[in-house]
Amino acid sequence: MVTSLFLTPFLTAFTLTAGFILLFLLTPLFRRALWRSEKRHGYKKNISRLGGVAMLGAFVFSVFFDPHLVLTREFYGLLFGGGLILIFGLWDDVSELGWKIQVFFQVALTALIFIFGMRITTISNPFGGVWLLPYSNFVIPGFCILLVWVFLVMNAMNWLDGVDGLCGGVTLITLVAIFFLSLKPEVFQPPIAILSVIGIGATVGFLLFNMYPARILAGTVGSMFLGFLVATLAVIAGTKIATALLVLSLPIADALFVVWQRLREGASIFRPDRRHLHYKLLELGWSERRIAWFFFCITTLIALVALNTQALGKFFALLLVLGILFSLLFFVDYKTRTREKI
Repeated sequence: MVTSLFLTPFLTAFTLTAGFILLFLLTPLFRRALWRSEKRHGYKKNISRLGGVAMLGAFVFSVFFDPHLVLTREFYGLLFGGGLILIFGLWDDVSELGWKIQVFFQVALTALIFIFGMRITTISNPFGGVWLLPYSNFVIPGFCILLVWVFLVMNAMNWLDGVDGLCGGVTLITLVAIFFLSLKPEVFQPPIAILSVIGIGATVGFLLFNMYPARILAGTVGSMFLGFLVATLAVIAGTKIATALLVLSLPIADALFVVWQRLREGASIFRPDRRHLHYKLLELGWSERRIAWFFFCITTLIALVALNTQALGKFFALLLVLGILFSLLFFVDYKTRTREKI
C-alpha cells in the first residue's frame, strides 16, 4: 500500500524529469534551446534553461494520472498556475522581461489561485489554538494576505537560484518536511503527502543534472514553479505557514536583508544585483559546492526543529533562527565590504 501510495508517484515524477532532461541534453534542437550566458552561476558558458520545463511537465503528468489523488478545486488551481508559469517563464527566459511585468504576473497568478479557493484564514497561535485573520474571507483583504505569502516565497526562491543546485536543494528539503508533516497523526493529510512526494521526485530528477557543475538550469519556469509549489502546498495543507516559514527562514531572511539594503541605498528592490548571501560567500572564496551544502545543512537542521516542535516551539525557534541568520548576514556583509576596501 505504501509502495503504490508514495513510492510509485515519486518514481514516476523522478523518471519523467530525468528522462525529459536527458532528451533535452541529447537532442541538438533542445540542447541549444534557451541558451544564455550565465555569469551569475559562477562561470561563463551557454547552458540550457529547460530544467524547469522538465520538472513542471513531470509534476503535472504525475498528478493527473495518480489513481489515489482526487483533484479538488485547489489542486486544479495549483495545476493551472503551473501552466501559466510555463508560458510566462519561457517568455522570460527568451526575452528577459522587466521587473514590472514579473510583478504583474505574480499578482495575476495569485489572483488565479485565489479564484480557485486558496485562502489563508488562520495562523497558529503559539500559546494554543489559532488566530483568525480578520476579514480574510473578504475578497480584498483575503487576496492581499495570500499575495504577501506567495510573493515572499516565490521571490525568495527565485533569488536563491544563483548557485548550482541551491534552489532545487532547498526546495527538496522543504518538500520533505511538508511530506513528513502531512503524515503526522495529528495532521494526516495523504493527498498533501502525495503532492509533496511528486514534487520531491521531480526535484531529485532535476538535481541529478543541476548540482555543480550544472548541465542544465531551472530557468524562470523552474525557480518560479518551485517557489509556487512550496507556497501553495503550505496553504492547501491548512495554512501550514509557520512550518514552511521556519524551514525557508534562510532564503527569506536573505531576501528581506537584501530588500532592506536596496531601500536604504535608494535602489530598486527588484533590480538584480549580487547582494545575496551566496554571491557574497563566492566573493569570500567559497566554492559553489561548499555554499550549496552550507545552505542544505542549515535548512535541514531548521526543518528537523520545525518537525519536532509545536506552535509555541516554532514561534520561539523562528525568533531564535532569524536572530542568528540576520547576525550571520550582517557579519558576511561586513566581511565582504572590508574585503572590497583592501
